[in-house]
Amino acid sequence: MAGLQELRFPEEKPLLRGQDAAELENSDTFLLAVDTDWKEHDIETPYGLLHVVIRGSPKGNRPAILTYHDVGLNHKLCFNTFFNFEDMQEITKHFVVCHVDAPGQQVGASQFPQGYQFPSMEQLAAMLPSVVQHFGFKYVIGIGVGAGAYVLAKFALIYPDLVEGLVLMNIDPNGKGWIDWAATKLSGLTSTLPDTVLSHLFSQEELVNSTELVQSYRQQIGNVVNQANLQLFWNIYNSRRDLDINRPGTVPNAKTLRCPVMLVVGDNAPAEDGVVECNSKLDPSTTTFLKMADSGGLPQVTQPGKLTEAFKYFLQGMGYIAYLKDRRLSGGAVPSASMTRLARSRTASLTSASSVDGSRPQACTHSESSEGLGQVNHTMEVSC
Repeated sequence: MAGLQELRFPEEKPLLRGQDAAELENSDTFLLAVDTDWKEHDIETPYGLLHVVIRGSPKGNRPAILTYHDVGLNHKLCFNTFFNFEDMQEITKHFVVCHVDAPGQQVGASQFPQGYQFPSMEQLAAMLPSVVQHFGFKYVIGIGVGAGAYVLAKFALIYPDLVEGLVLMNIDPNGKGWIDWAATKLSGLTSTLPDTVLSHLFSQEELVNSTELVQSYRQQIGNVVNQANLQLFWNIYNSRRDLDINRPGTVPNAKTLRCPVMLVVGDNAPAEDGVVECNSKLDPSTTTFLKMADSGGLPQVTQPGKLTEAFKYFLQGMGYIAYLKDRRLSGGAVPSASMTRLARSRTASLTSASSVDGSRPQACTHSESSEGLGQVNHTMEVSC
């Protein structure tokens, strides 16, 4: 367990500044975009067209932020809340942001014809170099959730020189065994597709409590995403193979992710075991494990502030320094931010990063404590 880096964030309320939970759970929050600068593209790839939404243009050697959503969602349902969060916009305005929708999952997608063969998870990853080439990106920082995290991890394994860093939420590196496959098949016979997908996205506790958030996603998944296309993506995800990664030194010629990685999971998420296992298979010197307290299956939706803070330090660990002042001290208006690329580093870790803005109040405290034999836990507390 040596080298395990675990970050725990205290509860942060309200979830969005100036908004309460009821407003967050309103379906409009997921689909309405704050920006009007997004441009849609359909990009030809070796395995068919890929719908991409992009804001900004490549800025020198700075990487693009490229996202990939989970099964049952699209880039809007998965990422709008997170990327529309004020502090996140302060960060992303210095990068080109590229949202990728899996084939046929975007809003208004036409149904695939009968007999259409949906790309495998490996082929979905192999579609991404076409996106990188089309827009002239030199490399990307990937943010993926669930199935999208798996696709981005596969992409980084196949094309490591194109990936600067990865934020992987709810990733499960394991393929489904026969028992899991049979259970999924049985669930599909007894439940509607949206309900089956919800059990992948949310914990049993969240589903039993049937929160407004869960109800809203049930409605959005059923009405916004084409159901026939979703079924194809769901089937492919559940037939995935194990992600071929092992911690360096554990097996001969071990494959692993070469870039800095931040693994994220809520402490009440169905993907927790998978994320923990993925952490055990990655290089501890370049991997940070973020377990978010008081968060369920969609931390980017329920706790965007915590995730934004963690992402900022992740960028700092790679040499991108954000000068962001506390909104509470700025009278509401956010000062313009600047980001400086210090040095390309494949070995920097998030926990080694610290704020360089002397005027910024001490909002983060780092502490280390030992538990058990040789285990070191890195704890970051954030108050925003």
